[in-house]
Amino acid sequence: MTYRDILKQYWGYDDFRGIQSEIIESIGSGHDTLGLMPTGGGKSITFQVPALSKAGLCLVITPLIALMKDQVRNLRERGIKALAVYSGMTREEILVALENCIFGDYKFLYISPERLDTEIFRTKLRSMKVSMITVDESHCISQWGYDFRPAYLKIAEIRDLLPGVPVLALTATATPEVIKDIQLRLAFRPDSRVFRMSFERKNLAYIVRRTENKIDELLHILRSVGGSAIVYTRNRKRTRDVAVLLTAQGITATFYHAGLNNEVKDQRQKSWISGETRVMVATNAFGMGIDKPDVRIVIHIDMPDSPEAYFQEAGRAGRDGLKAYAVLLYAKMDKVTLHKRIADTFPDKDYIRKVYEDLQFYFQMAMGDGRGCTFAFDLDEFCRRFKHFPVQADSALKILTRAGYLEYTDEQDNASRLIFTLRRDELYKLEKNDADTEKLINVILRSYTGLFTDYAYIDEEKLEVRSGIPRQRIYELLLMLTRRRILHYIPHKKTPYIIYTRERQEKNRLIFTREVYEDRKESYAARIKTMAEYAAGDENCRSRMLLRYFGEENGHNCGICDVCLKPHPSGIRQGEFEDIENQVQHLLQEQPLPVAELMERIGGDRRKAETVLDYLIAEESVRVKDGVAFGKTV
Repeated sequence: MTYRDILKQYWGYDDFRGIQSEIIESIGSGHDTLGLMPTGGGKSITFQVPALSKAGLCLVITPLIALMKDQVRNLRERGIKALAVYSGMTREEILVALENCIFGDYKFLYISPERLDTEIFRTKLRSMKVSMITVDESHCISQWGYDFRPAYLKIAEIRDLLPGVPVLALTATATPEVIKDIQLRLAFRPDSRVFRMSFERKNLAYIVRRTENKIDELLHILRSVGGSAIVYTRNRKRTRDVAVLLTAQGITATFYHAGLNNEVKDQRQKSWISGETRVMVATNAFGMGIDKPDVRIVIHIDMPDSPEAYFQEAGRAGRDGLKAYAVLLYAKMDKVTLHKRIADTFPDKDYIRKVYEDLQFYFQMAMGDGRGCTFAFDLDEFCRRFKHFPVQADSALKILTRAGYLEYTDEQDNASRLIFTLRRDELYKLEKNDADTEKLINVILRSYTGLFTDYAYIDEEKLEVRSGIPRQRIYELLLMLTRRRILHYIPHKKTPYIIYTRERQEKNRLIFTREVYEDRKESYAARIKTMAEYAAGDENCRSRMLLRYFGEENGHNCGICDVCLKPHPSGIRQGEFEDIENQVQHLLQEQPLPVAELMERIGGDRRKAETVLDYLIAEESVRVKDGVAFGKTV
């Protein structure tokens, strides 16, 4: 079957779009390939189609569990065998999934980067027939990207275990510097190829609104522009506050952040996707892998700290191709707040050493101990005890992670687990419980193994389906059984962890290399500066400013951003004026032209072209003599 045959059979499309075909041909021919495609560009097709044309399994590495589940479900609905392995699964579930990848003729295995380093995965990987590796969100591997994740660095080691297997790296946001770094860190071979889809979104109007009352402006915008909306804020508390305020004003809204449990997240996400709730107020934890094409407006109340983050979040508007808006609300104090983040994100080295030292007292760690130890970590408690501010302490721990002294996982999702504290024979001798309790115990015993010797991870949602008992009732019964000491139940929670990768060091011996600290601080400061210039500027087309940052030169203005739409002194819109001015100067740079011929070559609205020419003559940017126009360089 050809690639187009596969596309038609499984997806019903007659042809590929954008650069999909070029990427597919490249990876299909065995070349390491990097594909840069904006949000909504159809990234999944570029690895799913070539993988289906090959014998063996496609290994898909992605940090987005919601996206994994969604894509696995979609593939299965199309009759394609796919699996996912992620945190929260029991060891038995992971073993079954990996065994299926070896013997079950599966085509796709989705896995989070954190799972790559586990012994069980690497052991089973050696027995799998892997046809290609796909690395989604590949900008996360770059030290110079805005979202670096250390677990991605393990991918190069996986390549060593799979010699000759080509890699397809995909991302929606990457500067030229990051593009080079992705290829380096993924050990791309000399014949590798890079394909770039234009990041221009012709239907998306980028707007900056200067206001000292952001809430009033937010309400005004949402009442002026209909349709589904996302409102981004910087902190969790504000998501709730803004959602409550919008609801009180008659605008249906809910909120979303990483601290919510999965059940609440799913419920709110479904409510918003279905249109039952109009506005989702969220931190940047929301949006990755969310497929809702009809978002009409994305509003940022708070300034993102990088053009990459802003471009990706704003790009969730208008994926259906219809007119949409990305609005940034900007107040005078935002520039100060933005620059303060540099010090918060890169605190002084002595402060980082102090956090490291306090951590040793927190865990009562002796000098020379620690290597390989894992501890549950409560950042708020740590900060209260040692008088740190959470933002700076969190940043210090992340820098210590990059420096290799420890691993700090901020909010690792831990599934519920339980163990029976009674022996099996003692369990059967107990007096009869009520019907729900008896049914739940029997379902648990049928669903999981090893419950009498070790904690087993459980899924309350599956227990609800298998027993018919409501989830809240299951929770209450498990707590009751814990109080009766029949079993010990540990409910699902999000817990950060500290993992010591080296034995405890003297704080004065901690070394932070230039790459770990100074270079990354300079890179971060540059992104902050670019973001501040974007918000404060009103002379250049906003779409062109963003595209230029990502290394894409666009020869025309978008015509729909707030800068392009503002009146020019000539009487026409600034974006139109600049486009015509650029044409005039380009044509006259080659040679002087009769005015009539110049107007003919410019084309478009003759009246506007004449207005621009008259203005340029008055400003002495163009000179006319005997009916012939001369450019300013002549």
